[in-house]
Amino acid sequence: MRMSELAAASEVPVATIKYYLRERLLPEGRRTSATQAVYTDDHLARLGVIRALLAAGVSIARARDVIAALDSPPSGPYDLLGVAHSAVAPEGRPVGDPTEARRLYERLGGAADECEPGLLAGLAQSLDTLKQAGFTVPPEVLETYVTAARRIAEAEIDGIPTGSPESAVEYVVLGTVLTEPLILALRRAAQQVVSAERFTGDDAGRSGAEA
Repeated sequence: MRMSELAAASEVPVATIKYYLRERLLPEGRRTSATQAVYTDDHLARLGVIRALLAAGVSIARARDVIAALDSPPSGPYDLLGVAHSAVAPEGRPVGDPTEARRLYERLGGAADECEPGLLAGLAQSLDTLKQAGFTVPPEVLETYVTAARRIAEAEIDGIPTGSPESAVEYVVLGTVLTEPLILALRRAAQQVVSAERFTGDDAGRSGAEA
C-alpha cells in the first residue's frame, strides 16, 4: 500500500507517519522510485504499537528504545524487563538516604544490592515525595501494596509466552508499558466500588444511626 493508503488504514495522518519515519520509529517502506515507497501490514501493526506507546506517555526517545527491542530483542525476559522499565519509569532524582527503599525492595523478596539503580531510585523518590508531603501510608496498607505488587508480578512473569522470542518480546515490553495505566484505572475503579459498598446505601445509614 502507498503512504496515503497506510494513513487511511491506520487513521494516522501522512505528516505524522513521515515524522515517525524521521524519528526511526517506523521502518522505511520498500522503494519503488525516488519519491515513492510501498508499505505492508507490518507497518500498519507497527503504527498501532507506536500510537499505543505515545498514548501511554512514553517519550519519543524511549519509544525508540522499545521499538529497537522489538526488532532486535535482548537475550532473555530479564533483559527485556529492563528495556520495559526504562521506557516507563521516570528519571529518579537523587535521594539522600535510600535505606527505606532498599527495605521495601527486600520485602518484595529481592536483594537490595541486586536492584536496578533506576528502580531503586524510583522507589526512593516515591517514598521521599510522601515524606515531604507529610503523608504516611499505614503499615497494613503498605503491606497490602507489597503483597499485591508481588502477586501481579508473579502472574505476569508466569504468563510470558514460550512459543517464540517475538511473542515474548511483545508480551514483556508492551505488556509492561501499556498495562500500567490499566492497573491505575482498576485501582481507582475498585476504590469507588468499595467506597460505595461501605459508605452509601442502607448499611451506611444504619452505621451512622448506631453511632
